[in-house]
Amino acid sequence: MIAVVNKKQILLFICVIIILIAAGIILTTTVQANRYIPKLKYTIVIDAGHGGIDGGVAGVNTKVKESELNLKVAKKLEQYFKEYGFDVVMTRTNGNGLYGGSTSNFKRKDMQARAKIIKEAKPDAVISIHMNYFSQSKQRGAQVFYKKGNQLGEQFARSIQQTLALNIAHCNRLYLSGDYYIVNCTDYPSVIVECGFLSNSDDEALLISEDYQQKLAYHIMLGCMKFLDVAPYEVDASV
Repeated sequence: MIAVVNKKQILLFICVIIILIAAGIILTTTVQANRYIPKLKYTIVIDAGHGGIDGGVAGVNTKVKESELNLKVAKKLEQYFKEYGFDVVMTRTNGNGLYGGSTSNFKRKDMQARAKIIKEAKPDAVISIHMNYFSQSKQRGAQVFYKKGNQLGEQFARSIQQTLALNIAHCNRLYLSGDYYIVNCTDYPSVIVECGFLSNSDDEALLISEDYQQKLAYHIMLGCMKFLDVAPYEVDASV
């Protein structure tokens, strides 16, 4: 009789353990699925520079178009922001420019279209993604630019540049004010992130890498979150 009772108790114990394990798996899955910040009341405009017939600069070795790399980094940045609960507005989502069917005065039309998107979005911040190029090939690393005289823009640029410098080698450049349409067209905190120099072969090799693009996007986002004083729920140590 005692042996029978013990078997029942053992079976009951095993059943309880199985239920607890199953509940733990469900709970873990739920936590993982919701490990990011809930919906935030922030809107970010992400601008992938150039596009269409305006390819921007080209890689010194691969001849890769800047416009293609800009879009790849911008899309990764969009994904990160959305995962962390931000609203995101993209100025472009494909390889086309924003100048419509006509190519006359295409650059002006393109930039005006981007300014219109920013104005309508009423964002908390604007990030324009670009790749740099310089006659001296030794120059390398990401660099952030902001609208001269815009204090919030300067703080925004500082936050992203410092975050990049702390986490990615060769990105310890100075953040600077610059006379660029995309930051001048609005008073919202706006920056241009030049992700690296396509005129430098080492930078070029990194910039065409999906892993490096992911790393750049992640730390640009963290720099923005620092500027907005929003702490990430969980920092991904693998990036």
